[in-house]
Amino acid sequence: MYNNLRVNLIQPRFKLFAGAIVVSIAAVEGGPPAHASCMAAIKVCAAKAGVFAIQSFHPAASATRIGADILVTNRHVVANQPVARVVAPNGVRLNATVVPSSYPGDLIMLRVQDLPPGPVLVPSPTQSATTSLQTIGFDVGRQAIRIYTPGQITAVPPANAPLARLHHNAPSQPGNSGGALVNSDGHLLAIVAAGGEGRHDGIPATEIKTLKSLSGPAHRAAHDQISLAYRQCTAATDAAGRGRKPLTPDQSAFLDERCRASKNRQLFDLAAQAFGRRGHFDKSIELFTMALDQDPNAVNTRLSLVVTLHLAGRYADEIPHLRVLINTLPADVQVLRFAIQAGTWGGATDLADRGMALLKQHHPKLAPLAERFRNTPPPPPQGR
Repeated sequence: MYNNLRVNLIQPRFKLFAGAIVVSIAAVEGGPPAHASCMAAIKVCAAKAGVFAIQSFHPAASATRIGADILVTNRHVVANQPVARVVAPNGVRLNATVVPSSYPGDLIMLRVQDLPPGPVLVPSPTQSATTSLQTIGFDVGRQAIRIYTPGQITAVPPANAPLARLHHNAPSQPGNSGGALVNSDGHLLAIVAAGGEGRHDGIPATEIKTLKSLSGPAHRAAHDQISLAYRQCTAATDAAGRGRKPLTPDQSAFLDERCRASKNRQLFDLAAQAFGRRGHFDKSIELFTMALDQDPNAVNTRLSLVVTLHLAGRYADEIPHLRVLINTLPADVQVLRFAIQAGTWGGATDLADRGMALLKQHHPKLAPLAERFRNTPPPPPQGR
C-alpha cells in the first residue's frame, strides 16, 4: 500500500538560463519605433532592441543594455572569461570586455566599443507581487531575440536578504540568462537568471546600482576569485552529475568549497543536488539550507530540500518547509503527498490532515489510496 502512495522523489530541475513588455520613455531611452511585425505592445517592441545575444563561457545567453556602451548580464554567463561576443541587431559580432567586479550576486557588466545606438533600459524599483512582467531574451530555437508571453511576480525579495531574487512565472528558456524582465509600464525590474518547473527568478534591477559601485580595475582581485569559483563549481557539479557512487573526500571537499566560494544561490542548489544524487544527504541538506538563507522565497530550493530530507528519513525536519510549501503550492501533488507522509511520520497530524483535504479537493482520484495510508500508515522507511 505504501508503494502505491510513494512520492516520485525527483528534485525540481534547475536551469541557469544561459544557453508583453510595455516600455515608456522613462524606461527606455532612445528606443526606435517598433517593427510592424512585432505582435507585442509598441513600446515592448521598442525595448527588444535593448537586449542582445551573447556568447562567452556559456555559448548562448543574453545581455541587457544599461548604457551607451554598457551591457549587463549574469556572472554565470561569463564565469572567468575576460571577453564575450555580442551580436548586434544587424548581425555584426562585436567584442565585449568584462568589467571586473567584486559584486557578490549573479551580475556582471560588459563594455562594448562600437555598439550601435539603441534603447537603454533604465533600472526601476521592484514592484509588488502579482505585478505583470515579461521576458525579453535570446531564443536558442529561433536564433533571435524574442519577447515572451506575460507572467507575474510571485515573490519580491525580503528586506533582510540582500542577495534574494525576484521570483516570477513569466516564461523563460535557456539562452535568456542576462535578458530583461520588465513590467507593463516598461520598467526594468530584473535581469533573467534561472529557474525550472515554471518557477523562475531574476536579479532585481535595483542591484545594478550596487554592481556599478563595486566594478572597475580596483576590484580585479576579488573578481578573479569569484569568477574562478563560478567556473570550477560549474565543472565540479557537471562531473558529479555523471555518476552515482559516493564522491571521494577530495572530490567532495572541492565541490563544496568551490561552490560556497561562488556565493551564488543557484550554484549552491546545483551542488546540493549533486551531493544528493551521490548519497551525501547531510552535505546536500547543508547547501540547500544555505541557499534558502540567501533567498527564502526560492520555492524550487525548498522543495528540493524537502525531497532530500525525505530520502534521508528526517521527516520531522520537513515539517516547517512543508508548511510553507503547502501555502505556496496548495494544488501540487508532490507537496501534498509529502505533507501527508511527513506529517504522519513526523508527528504533525494537522499538516497531514490539511494535505489530505487539499488532495481530495485538487486530485480526488488519488484520495482513496491516501486515506488508506492515513488510516493504517506503515512504519516509516529508514533513511538511505
